[in-house]
Amino acid sequence: MSYYLGFIFALCSSLVSAQDGKLIGTAGLVQLEGSGGGGIVPWATLAGYDSRDQISVSAVATQVDVDDYRLNVLGISASFYDRVEVSVAQHRFDLKGAGVDIKQNIYGVKYRVYGDVVYSDWPQISVGAQHKVLEDEGIASAVGADKTGSGTDFYIAATKVHLGAIAGYNAVWNLTARATKANEMGLLGYGGIKNDNYEVMLEASAGILFSRHFAVGVEYRQKPDNLGLGEDDWKDLFVTYIPSKDFSITLAWADLGKIAGADGQDGLYLSFNGQLW
Repeated sequence: MSYYLGFIFALCSSLVSAQDGKLIGTAGLVQLEGSGGGGIVPWATLAGYDSRDQISVSAVATQVDVDDYRLNVLGISASFYDRVEVSVAQHRFDLKGAGVDIKQNIYGVKYRVYGDVVYSDWPQISVGAQHKVLEDEGIASAVGADKTGSGTDFYIAATKVHLGAIAGYNAVWNLTARATKANEMGLLGYGGIKNDNYEVMLEASAGILFSRHFAVGVEYRQKPDNLGLGEDDWKDLFVTYIPSKDFSITLAWADLGKIAGADGQDGLYLSFNGQLW
């Protein structure tokens, strides 16, 4: 955790006033792969509060700590004129007690095709891609991945905020379709003995904003089982505190199921999001 405390201190020290472009809480977060969204699912929202004549830059530090594994994520995302988002994130995946640390870099781009998450009648629609480069290929090769170097996910997402929809509280939902070959987000390579073609996986999020500063919700992410190791779908239950547009904290209980044959991988998800500009 000390790895993160230093980053968070530097992040908080450099924060400046956020842009005035969007309602607080409606920009979403920065998810595990660096794209604007929830925790485990990319949304149609772009990371940051920029309006159509502004630019914003956001950073994220996340740790997911389950029974046998720990995932550390650092990322930065830039959103241009509420239209295009680019992002870079690094994964450090630790097999506890084994002295194995897998690193992966993810380069993302997202384009808002239609709508506004609050003000348009229909959901905001965005398309995106996440190119993943695995620095440590030994484990992916050992478990039988068809490709161990790099792979690219493509997705389309729809997100909508409904003002005052549930007992006067704002509600948000998201639905994402992802074309992917990635095993465990690419940490175990791409494709395998059961399948080496792209498959479309569905991902979804839903939440309630109980105030401008406090939200709770759930997420679900469907996963392929290319390696025949019983890769499970992911689920989480999250709570987010948003004291200002500059900063937010998310705590979740993540159920990641079976990872590389190890059952019962669930535990805490902790994420710090900050808008740098």
